[in-house]
Amino acid sequence: MSTMLDLIQSAQRGEIPPPPIAQLIGFSLSAIEPGRAMIDFTAEARHANPMGTLHGGVLCDIADAAMGMAWASTLGEGETFTTLELKINFLRPVWTGKLTATGRVVQGGRTVGLLECDVVDDQGRLVAQQRARP
Repeated sequence: MSTMLDLIQSAQRGEIPPPPIAQLIGFSLSAIEPGRAMIDFTAEARHANPMGTLHGGVLCDIADAAMGMAWASTLGEGETFTTLELKINFLRPVWTGKLTATGRVVQGGRTVGLLECDVVDDQGRLVAQQRARP
């Protein structure tokens, strides 16, 4: 049996398909190591809310994916998890362009942890910040 990190790395190398949500929204894993993961995403018009800016749910999802993979990368064989709580702060509007979400484990625990994620645009400006408890 493989660890979650092994499975994530297999998907990153294209040996197994990425998660369905990654295909639906259009994000990809650009880096993974124990406790840290980076997601790349290009915001397009198809991701817009009625005002024409990037839908907040999409920002929340790429941040959640980065944090989820960061947490999963620390799990042992046969372990799994789910998110208990998350909070996101939107700091600047996005219409289109490349975004990078970097998820990090802040504090691990046997049953509950704390993660955070910064989402930045292609100029390195902070677009959103999210925290979660798996």
